Amino acid sequence: MYQSVRQQGNDMGLFDSIVNQATSAVSGQSSGSSASLIEAVTGLLGNAQNGGLQGLIATFQKLGLGDIITSWIGNGENLPISGEQVLAVFGSGQIQDIAQKLGLSLSDASGAVAGMLPQVVDKLSPGGRLPDGDMLAQGISLF
Repeated sequence: MYQSVRQQGNDMGLFDSIVNQATSAVSGQSSGSSASLIEAVTGLLGNAQNGGLQGLIATFQKLGLGDIITSWIGNGENLPISGEQVLAVFGSGQIQDIAQKLGLSLSDASGAVAGMLPQVVDKLSPGGRLPDGDMLAQGISLF
């Protein structure tokens, strides 16, 4: 029982960490903006234009960033990604849309996405397992 309660605490701690990181990423924005950032990041992952998580993995690999996304899916430490790399993966159009929704510059939006994306992908791939399309949608809806 202790281990079960401890695991629930760890899961909640990770979610709290994601929310806290989102808040600091948008520095001074309201908690509604943090929720909007989480929604934007999960929207990127569920976007058919990006090919979902499988398409995102392929894009990362094509750009020589496969080790970064693999670290998020695996059980080890999550490697960081820069705002510039986020722009390369998703394109400036998608990040500009997020920037406009959040009232941020393109640079700030790409940095905020870079801060949150590793944790969201990690949370959506427990135990190093990629969700199928339906499971990805269900996982994204939890955020």
